[in-house]
Amino acid sequence: MMTRIVGEVMTREVVEARRETSFKDVARLLDRHRISGLPVVDHDDKVLGVISETDLIHGQAARSTPGRERRLRLPALRRATRHTAAVARATTAEDLMSRPAITVHPEQSVADAARVMERHHVERLPVVDEEDRLIGIATRRDLLRVFLRTDEEIRQDVLDVLTRTMGLLPHTVIVSVRDGMATLEGRLELRSAIPQAIRQTWRVDGVVGVVNSLTFRIDDTRPPEKHPSHRIKHHWLPER
Repeated sequence: MMTRIVGEVMTREVVEARRETSFKDVARLLDRHRISGLPVVDHDDKVLGVISETDLIHGQAARSTPGRERRLRLPALRRATRHTAAVARATTAEDLMSRPAITVHPEQSVADAARVMERHHVERLPVVDEEDRLIGIATRRDLLRVFLRTDEEIRQDVLDVLTRTMGLLPHTVIVSVRDGMATLEGRLELRSAIPQAIRQTWRVDGVVGVVNSLTFRIDDTRPPEKHPSHRIKHHWLPER
């Protein structure tokens, strides 16, 4: 199946912080490497959390928040005030980071990773091994690489998928791709094979849509017609 996995698109050289890395050093790392976030790991390279530019901005804003909020009495506001105070006191990566870290494994599909990003509203996913040790990071830009493939690469993958998974002979289906939109033309033996061909095409990374122009020779989706039976008349010779 021509589905890309996280391990194929992730960035392997990861800029990371330790739990004791200072606020200013985290800011320097983000600026020096022109990134918007990084994972925080312990001494065994296990991911503890993630720090983003937003976390730093919240920390800096909390430092400049006037102390008048202390007079607030509503429970919700008191909780918010305590949180702001905690952020204002944050001086290390461990204090600033968002936890727990949302991670993925290298064998997961790019589509699965994209769904995790959307579900948790994050911009990056640390990639970990079986022991939860950091081995890479997948950003939105990394995942989008599958859609930057050429139309010819996508077309070849669709052809390979259809011939391998469905056992179709070459040239049974004519595939054309333009801007990621795949068009299927040709004549299949059975009508029931058409939805399968469409599903297999959708699974190819880089396909953004499928136009079905396939026809069929036999409609196997309808029950066979029942024909009235005809009795065969037997003519017997009279007994002598």
